[in-house]
Amino acid sequence: MSIHSAIIYEKENLKGEKEMEAKAEKDFIKGGAFLIESRNASEIFTPEDFSEEQRMIGETTRSFVDNEVIPQIPEMEKHNWQVARDLLKKAGELGLLGATVPEEYGGLGLDQTTGVIIAENIGRAGGFSTTFGAQTSIGLLPILYFGSEELKQKWLPKIVSGEVVSAYCLSEAGSGSDALGAKCHARLSEDGKEYILNGEKMWISNGSFADIYIVFAKVDGEREKFSAFLVERSENCRPGAEEHKMGIKSSSTTPLILSDARVPVGNLLGNVGDGAKIAFNVLNVGRFKLGASATGAAKLAIHYSVRYANERHQFGKPISSFGAIKHKLAEMAIRTWVSESITYRTVGMIDALIGSGADSEKKMRSIEEYAVESSINKVFGSEALDYVVDEMVQIYGGYGYSADYPAEKAYRDARITRIYEGTNEINRMLIPGMLMKRALKGQLALIPAAKALQEEIMNPPISFDEDEGLLARETRLAENAKKVALMILGTAAQKYMNELQNQQEILLNCADIIINAYAMETAVLRAKKTAESGKDASRQIDMAQVFCNDAMQKIEMLARNTIAAMFEEGDEMKILLLALKRFTKNNSPVNTIAARQRIANALIAANTYIF
Repeated sequence: MSIHSAIIYEKENLKGEKEMEAKAEKDFIKGGAFLIESRNASEIFTPEDFSEEQRMIGETTRSFVDNEVIPQIPEMEKHNWQVARDLLKKAGELGLLGATVPEEYGGLGLDQTTGVIIAENIGRAGGFSTTFGAQTSIGLLPILYFGSEELKQKWLPKIVSGEVVSAYCLSEAGSGSDALGAKCHARLSEDGKEYILNGEKMWISNGSFADIYIVFAKVDGEREKFSAFLVERSENCRPGAEEHKMGIKSSSTTPLILSDARVPVGNLLGNVGDGAKIAFNVLNVGRFKLGASATGAAKLAIHYSVRYANERHQFGKPISSFGAIKHKLAEMAIRTWVSESITYRTVGMIDALIGSGADSEKKMRSIEEYAVESSINKVFGSEALDYVVDEMVQIYGGYGYSADYPAEKAYRDARITRIYEGTNEINRMLIPGMLMKRALKGQLALIPAAKALQEEIMNPPISFDEDEGLLARETRLAENAKKVALMILGTAAQKYMNELQNQQEILLNCADIIINAYAMETAVLRAKKTAESGKDASRQIDMAQVFCNDAMQKIEMLARNTIAAMFEEGDEMKILLLALKRFTKNNSPVNTIAARQRIANALIAANTYIF
């Protein structure tokens, strides 16, 4: 079946869903609600739920990367950008550049899940995945969601075909995370027909060979007039020299120099002053897709690692037979599997809220609803990838340090994922910040939940832990992890109030507890769902058990340190520590060594990543 036949079939299956949309939107799972609500396994979306068409699109993407892109990476690392342009055109011909773009603009009109499946498999492509992401996400979505109809009709079909290459220009030398600190400015011409832009942007992916640039600038230099413009390449809007980067050398990264660049007023995206809204909403999409891309890269790294461990012999046997190597392979697989699980849980909620036939505005609102989860995906996925490639180098040993083997390049390429799409530190501070903001606006019932938890802390209920079902211990640990997250966040908010935003160490610890709680619950629910479907879930159960066991230990340490930072002594500190001890209690910890050995043995037998 061709990719286009698959798309037609997929859309036919969606026709009967319209009647359910009104109820679905009314009863949708709110962003951040995972912290205060319990879910059943049937309520989450997992990779096991992919349709045949989605699997086929994933296979098409993977085949394109393995057969077309990877062999050309050495040439792109020499900065032969014509190769990159040609590959974008091939991706366009396959429908990969415009999978989620409406058909009237040359796209395929598919759901966000399919877009994430494509992003995951593109993650195997090293630096080209950055080229692809700039073209299909941050370089396209500002036009799709905020451009005029004229701009959409003019540019989107050319972008999704690969005829035109786009780039996104937000950062500057003096303003990275502080986007509104930008110096780039725009002024309206005397005849009112054009904006004239001046300034310099930094770290522009696709910079050398882009045809159009999404540029953020302050109109009249005023912060409240931070705006976005579509600017065509010209002598007055030109890239600077290529950056000499640590990794992703097969992608172009340059400054962009604007010197009296003249832009028609119709090329303003949204309205004057909409720049922050455009930038941050588009980055939400980039974040959950980056989690998927990191997952794809991690799977490939594990593939290489397992094969090398099976082939490399020491002391007369393959190093894959050694317990130390098995521990590494298993932990690499566990973190990758959890990263994949939270990515598809998140995009599943987004698609459930979007429904079918939604316009661009509803799609953007739906994605924005899950901004907290998107930041979690970005942080967890990028750090899981960093762990995987670091252990990959270690498994390869001395060869891991050699550029003749894949580990060295994977290690360098992975490092950027913790920096772009908002640094992990920024995303960590956003997670508790966005939760509190939603609570104060009445969009999330965190405050009543915190009060109920406070009552539970003061008057602990009698519990005999009677549930002996599948993953009962891990279900309890995940629920208690969420209680710890709510307890620490609520206590911090009550103690620091308006000054909480200045307590960065406290916020970072809160975020890590929240991230682990979301990941724990997701791992348990996915394993349960697989088991309930009748499929073999033994290795998923092992991974959920090991992850929850270890994550709860991290949560206990983070919470203890945070309580100590907030209260050096006193009754409140004692009460919180007693509650923490009760919530993190694990009377029957899992045998993680045996579980990791089973996970590693499955990888070793398959000679690749299989979960």
